[in-house]
Amino acid sequence: MHKTLRALPSLDFLRGFEAVGRRLSFTLAAEELFVTQSALSRQVKAIEDALGVALFERRHRALALTVAGATFHRSITDVLEALASAAEHTRDASRAPGLTVSTTVSFASLWLIPRLARYRALEPAAEVYVSADDRIVDLAHGDVDAVIRYLPDSSAPAGALRLFGDRLTPVASPGIVKGKAPLRTPADLARHVLLHLDDRDGRMPWLNWPSWLASNGAAGLKAAGSLHFLVYDQVVQAAAGGQGVALGRLPMLAEHLRDGRLVAPFARKLESARSYFAIAAGRSAGRRDVVAFLDWIRSEAARESEGSRTRRPR
Repeated sequence: MHKTLRALPSLDFLRGFEAVGRRLSFTLAAEELFVTQSALSRQVKAIEDALGVALFERRHRALALTVAGATFHRSITDVLEALASAAEHTRDASRAPGLTVSTTVSFASLWLIPRLARYRALEPAAEVYVSADDRIVDLAHGDVDAVIRYLPDSSAPAGALRLFGDRLTPVASPGIVKGKAPLRTPADLARHVLLHLDDRDGRMPWLNWPSWLASNGAAGLKAAGSLHFLVYDQVVQAAAGGQGVALGRLPMLAEHLRDGRLVAPFARKLESARSYFAIAAGRSAGRRDVVAFLDWIRSEAARESEGSRTRRPR
């Protein structure tokens, strides 16, 4: 490899710098790229150290590009757009027909995939490719036709279809809910193992136990034990297997509650600060298969929301 190429900063770092320079906010750029603010700050600092110049002026409650930073940002933006365009043309040359949908691993496995048979029944000739990855994708480039994203309502782009919000409530296997230490009130959780989604950077406090416990009069509750998992699917699997009590996300776990794999013993739910949105790529928005898929997923979400209002808590 040429010496100059070896000296280049990481492409991920350059994408992070481009986002910060465009948004002039580490917080907004980190949210856009699904990384932590501290990680993004370290990436930009690494580029500044490698180049030997300051790229930003860090003012009180404000961020501005330096002269060198603004020049570098224009160049990097042009280069990244050229790379994305080259990748898009290469993919398009060999791409098989069909609809590519990008979403998170948990949404794909817990909500979307169990319902795809109903879509196939409506559109038997449809070819659907589900790309499950927790990294953000750029809808302006690449081969993704639609995405399902988990966003604050205020951050949803124009044209996004809101599917539903996230409501949190404890869930466990029937054997735990009705076992030797039955779950009748939140205080009963003290006799059980709590299953946690690992969130060391504190990016998702609304998805963790302290928020739910505090809102239900059990702040500071000490559980009998705890297990931590990196992926939400694993939390759900452990709960269904009787290993403890999880903080269930509704309607993500509607199928698990319907078929009895999990039980929600308490009526009260905590609303999260985010919702799920379906978004079509601009170049794909008018395609018949994309329109049909988005219409279907919106109807599925509406049916789920209606069902959750009419079902009584156990």
